[in-house]
Amino acid sequence: MHPLLTIAVKAARRAGHIIVRHLDRLDRIDVQTKSRNDFVSDVDRFAEDEILQVIRATYPDHSILAEESGRQRGTEDYEWIIDPLDGTTNFLHGHPQFSVSIAVRHRDHIEHGVVFDPLRNELFTASRGSGAHLNERRIRVSRVHRLRDALLGTGFPFKTLQHLDAWMATFQSLLTRSSGIRRAGSAALDLAYVATGRFDGFWEMDLREWDLAAGCLLVEEAGGLVGDLNGGQEHLASGHILAANAALFGDMLEIIRARIESQARHTRGET
Repeated sequence: MHPLLTIAVKAARRAGHIIVRHLDRLDRIDVQTKSRNDFVSDVDRFAEDEILQVIRATYPDHSILAEESGRQRGTEDYEWIIDPLDGTTNFLHGHPQFSVSIAVRHRDHIEHGVVFDPLRNELFTASRGSGAHLNERRIRVSRVHRLRDALLGTGFPFKTLQHLDAWMATFQSLLTRSSGIRRAGSAALDLAYVATGRFDGFWEMDLREWDLAAGCLLVEEAGGLVGDLNGGQEHLASGHILAANAALFGDMLEIIRARIESQARHTRGET
């Protein structure tokens, strides 16, 4: 395992331990509202602080982009992208679907990624060019090649409403063309599930880099495709993402683009 990935794993496991330790005291956790439907708890901050301590002990000159503390510039060409608790709302309700996500970017490329599910003790890891693994076992995306047989994952654009109509249009089209759609509440885990074949595809709008970075590398290293909803590679910047195995990616992209364009024309009052 690459030394950077080793540190990411160490940090993710320590954060996961903090998260699980607080599950039996949810009624005593301090929760604040960052924006509409966007919450932060003491546990998010405790987990992030633990991750930062582990990273800085070994790589004090690296940059940090963390959900709660923001961007901290370093002097090296490495940046750690951290979501200490992806699925905070789930966690606060005791719903068992949340994760820790840590990625390492070198210049313009995500090179290492970890998504850790502390409840199931499932550790998803990837390093560029070395494949993706679940608890040290090599994983691959699914072999489903027909959309009608596919199980898809998604997430609601719940923080703002500006993308809701477009997302609803894509949901309706994909629901009627697939075998089912699930909304679990942790995008990092959803992408890890694409990487290991539990989902055949996943799409969502209005996410952040820390939601996506590690999971995207997992999908790519597991043999899948990742892009934005226009067919480009701006998903980390735009927050709009599609991930799927190679057989389904094109079909999903065609449907999504058509529905978004149709909804945009409808919004403008065009026929």
